[in-house]
Amino acid sequence: MTSIILLSVFGIINLFLGFLRSNKILLPAAMVILALVFGANLYDWNAAPHSYFSNMLTIDRYSVAFTGIVTLTTLLLIPFSQKYVRDGQENLAEYYSLLLFSLVGAIMMVSYDNLLMLFVGIEILSVSMYVVAGSDKRNVRSNEAALKYFLMGSFATGILLFGIALVYGATGAFSLIDIAGAVVQPANASFRPMLYIGMLLMFIGISFKVSAAPFHYWTPDVYEGTPTFFTAFMSTVVKTAGFAAFFKLLMVAFGGAESFWIPTIMAITVLTLLVGNVGAVAQTSIKRMLAYSSISHAGYLFIGLVALNGKLSANGIFFYSLAYSVATVAAFGVLKLVSDQRQREDYASFNGLAKTNPLLAFVFTVAMLSLAGIPLTGGFFGKFFIFGAAMDKGYTGLVIFALLMSMVSIYYYLRPVIAMYMRPAEEDMTEPVAVSPFQSFILVVLAVLTFVLGIMPGLLSEVM
Repeated sequence: MTSIILLSVFGIINLFLGFLRSNKILLPAAMVILALVFGANLYDWNAAPHSYFSNMLTIDRYSVAFTGIVTLTTLLLIPFSQKYVRDGQENLAEYYSLLLFSLVGAIMMVSYDNLLMLFVGIEILSVSMYVVAGSDKRNVRSNEAALKYFLMGSFATGILLFGIALVYGATGAFSLIDIAGAVVQPANASFRPMLYIGMLLMFIGISFKVSAAPFHYWTPDVYEGTPTFFTAFMSTVVKTAGFAAFFKLLMVAFGGAESFWIPTIMAITVLTLLVGNVGAVAQTSIKRMLAYSSISHAGYLFIGLVALNGKLSANGIFFYSLAYSVATVAAFGVLKLVSDQRQREDYASFNGLAKTNPLLAFVFTVAMLSLAGIPLTGGFFGKFFIFGAAMDKGYTGLVIFALLMSMVSIYYYLRPVIAMYMRPAEEDMTEPVAVSPFQSFILVVLAVLTFVLGIMPGLLSEVM
């Protein structure tokens, strides 16, 4: 709760900082705010669970863990907004405030105990993302991305809200605990079809938010058109919050109806893995490849939902989300630095990067290896824990399919690595990419974190 209050208050204060007409104060102010929120969140780690707003929101170890991921991810991502500061972009204070407000929505999504609080959190997060998607007013693709995201997101929100209404109609409750009781022992069995339809509609709405197939069609175009800095935020914070909320919904509220929804979730898992990995192979733009990569990683996280193996699944989703977020921030950070200077996002824009910018090439390579699940990186153990939870529940076939898809992913993750180390730079790209000392430091931190998670996974493998 302290995190929500701090983010809300500082988000409003940040708006007033915009009146100073000095962008230079906004970046350090945002980092200080996020550092304070991260520290305040950790302060609640060993505290007893406590509820707020008539038990609609609960702060416990689960919510503290995922709040830590989204806050740390944003803290590590903020330094890559330095270009906006240098260019004196208008309305920068508003964009930083939107990020802070969106974090409030994300924290609500990982802390909710009531479907109304879940809906409020999703809307706070989503509306902020609709705005930042179109923040580059001079870019037609950014305007297109904002329009697509808003229209399709609005439909998904309507479907989610309709599902919540049907679940309430069938159970007479918004509280997850009360819904769980009604699912196991319904007061009126004739309402069960209404409950099942409501559950499916809710699954559709949340699946849209986490870019799961077949509700993924907005993802490549929106990711490509949105400014890279905000795309990285969508790909990490939004996905982490979405899966934390999804797992809690299935585990607490709908666990008693597992036999009904398991086939649906498994079908979404298989389709998401297939679409994400096969789609990424065909891309010529690194940014679109990372968009399809985001879809594929949603599929791996869905395996944790299929397993629904209590703390084993919760720990697996937590560790995977952390490893994925760190690697994705590193990948998008390097991509942003390269594309800002070279004005390109294709594979050729990375040709010869190892010679001009060895640090950028090394960090991007580490990120690609982690996303591919190569040993000694956090991504390897992320998949290991997720697959272990599924194997423990007997889903051997699903794990084998996921392993095959992981083998496919090695191809498209190594393409930019080959371009950086084995292909000469084009004549107009021989100048080193400009990187500030602070950005270099953050990139080193991201690479070190990836290796720490891959070498000493036990540090964070059992947080629940």
